[in-house]
Amino acid sequence: MSQPFELPDFYVPYPARLNPHLEEARSHSREWARRMGMLEGSGVWETADLDAHDYALLCAYTHPDASAEDLALVTDWYVWVFFFDDHFLEIFKRTQDRPGGKAYLDRLPLFMPLDDAAAVPEPTNPVEAGLADLWARTVPSMSRDWRARFAVSTENLLNESLWELSNINIGRVPNPVEYIEMRRKVGGAPWSAGLVEFAAHAEVPAAVAGSRPLCVLRDTFSDAVHLRNDLFSYERETGDEGELSNGVLVLETFLDCTTQEAADAVNDLLTSRLHQFEHTALTELPALCAEQGLDAAACADIAAYVKGLQDWQSGGHEWHMRSSRYMNGSGAGAPARLPFAPSGLGTSAADIPGSLVRTAPQRARSFSHVPHERTGPSVLPDFDMPFTARRSPHLDGARERVVDWSRAMGLLDPQPDVPGHRVWDEELVRDNDLPLCAAGIHPDATPEQLDLTSAWLAWGTWGDDYYPLRFGRTRDLAGAKVCTERLSLFMPVEDGEPMPPPAGPLERSLADLWSRTAGPMSVAKRRRFRAAIETMAASWLWELDNQAQNRIPDPVDYVEMRRRTFGSDLTMSLCRLAHPDTIPEGVYRSGPMKSLENAAADYACLLNDVFSYQKEIEFEGEIHNALLVVRNFFDCDPATALRIVDDLMTSRMRQFQHVAAHEFPVLYDDFALDEEGRAALDGYVRDLENWLSGILVWHQGCRRYTEEDLRRHFLPGPALGAPTGLGTSAAGLARLVARHAVA
Repeated sequence: MSQPFELPDFYVPYPARLNPHLEEARSHSREWARRMGMLEGSGVWETADLDAHDYALLCAYTHPDASAEDLALVTDWYVWVFFFDDHFLEIFKRTQDRPGGKAYLDRLPLFMPLDDAAAVPEPTNPVEAGLADLWARTVPSMSRDWRARFAVSTENLLNESLWELSNINIGRVPNPVEYIEMRRKVGGAPWSAGLVEFAAHAEVPAAVAGSRPLCVLRDTFSDAVHLRNDLFSYERETGDEGELSNGVLVLETFLDCTTQEAADAVNDLLTSRLHQFEHTALTELPALCAEQGLDAAACADIAAYVKGLQDWQSGGHEWHMRSSRYMNGSGAGAPARLPFAPSGLGTSAADIPGSLVRTAPQRARSFSHVPHERTGPSVLPDFDMPFTARRSPHLDGARERVVDWSRAMGLLDPQPDVPGHRVWDEELVRDNDLPLCAAGIHPDATPEQLDLTSAWLAWGTWGDDYYPLRFGRTRDLAGAKVCTERLSLFMPVEDGEPMPPPAGPLERSLADLWSRTAGPMSVAKRRRFRAAIETMAASWLWELDNQAQNRIPDPVDYVEMRRRTFGSDLTMSLCRLAHPDTIPEGVYRSGPMKSLENAAADYACLLNDVFSYQKEIEFEGEIHNALLVVRNFFDCDPATALRIVDDLMTSRMRQFQHVAAHEFPVLYDDFALDEEGRAALDGYVRDLENWLSGILVWHQGCRRYTEEDLRRHFLPGPALGAPTGLGTSAAGLARLVARHAVA
């Protein structure tokens, strides 16, 4: 039987190397698996299965420099995780037994205590026995911070098997964004990254483990590992296991294309994620180490960790080419080499130049966009909006009061540090009409609550306009960092904590809003709310960095950062303020909640990108727009990019509805919520429905995005003494460039 598609030419920029302790690891892991009860009699594996899969070879390739003892332990971890995957498949996926699967998974964290002295239960199956043994052998040499991070990634890997099982039960293929996010958890690569720290003796310093650069390195590593695995495992997963969570199948379904076209698109995304990994390691990571003042030992640990992740990528590819577990056509996926080129074990480095050359056009496209291209008016599709918009009756008064507030805060004053000396004037704040958005988001708000929401939206939008004008044109990235860091000073968490005098309108207005909003909050809520604002402001720095490099973002990085630049966390936090503190914090951290919020955020962000395409690309010279990102990734025309973005919006809306209707009732049962808690979360879902419909109504009703309004705001009447008449239109363009271009 022929393969369902030809394996593509993979981007493999690092040579695969083989650990010299391979045979020792093979022998050890075979005996360990037998001792744990994973072989004959388990109903899952025989010894021949373990030998054919050859996980020792995987670990010898992915950890080429590990000692014999460390390699044996790491190999045991991989034997365990693959056994778990097959065990869960046989016992729960094939029988579609979700309640049994949940009870099985709920016990496993008990075998990963953070404290050395904590007791663990008696194991009842090979998975529990293996986990107890592995945890006891691994954690003595690792810090408590690493233990906590590794335990979380292990729990994610285990628990999201329920998500896969639920999709299989209803025959649901996930959308691409949902798939990438969930695959990171269920696929286990973040877990693999934790083992890289162990095997390389290179623990990531706790102070930076949660920073954007380290998170991006982990996530890009994970995505590349999983997408590569999807290409090799498509035939087994879709044909034998009935699996629906495979990247090739996801894109095949979403793009309505052939399996070969979907496989090629998955490979392009894999390459893009590896390019993002390299970009982050070379540009963001050194800056982070310098900013945090890390010592030489910490920097060396991070460098060894990055190298370990690179080794894993190349070694994992080499193993997939050799393992009997996957479709590999006996090495057919390897690109053709010249007759005189070396081949065989240990010669993977021979094709590195070819790998770099083949992927160079994709990398170059990301840096070759010419700003201010003519786009014409934004084309709007027939948006899928299943929720009926409502509007606060206090809108008219809020419209006047937000103008008064903006004037009082100095947001309408000339800004001496901005080219043209102004960010907003009264005409622009009225045209932006942010109270219209607030009136839809909070249709039942009191006049005071509506004013507060309107002012928060005005603050965030003014800041988003201010940063590129103040810091982008001058490339003042250092000034932008200082500005961003100071914002936290105006959001004290503890009662009585003082604020410094504000240095300008951005700080003055934030101090006013924080004082009016945070007072009634608990300290925990204040901390969460401040984090949402800090996240948004930090994302503006990411935009400035990309703008300085004229770099169109990687599509996955763009979607995930767009939620932040749009202020999704901030505005959703405003929705949460009305709900009681009695809801367990774990509910807000749960998979269904994050899935619901991310789906809503992505719909709103993509909606904004469609409306603002002409404003951002033609008038502002921007590169942060989903249509441009899709055009660049698929190398397609704007009309095709719009169709893809519209389809993605529709799929994210369908996911939002699916989670609310099917996953939230299960979430309520999982957390044993009482009627009050269930009612509060039902209310939060309705708040997000208002949020989505209100944002659409605002885009349709404000005067910020049409070509007529753009020309009025960006190309005002001729300046005093400016040329007029036939042939002088270039003067208007010059004013536009002078005001907004990134020079």
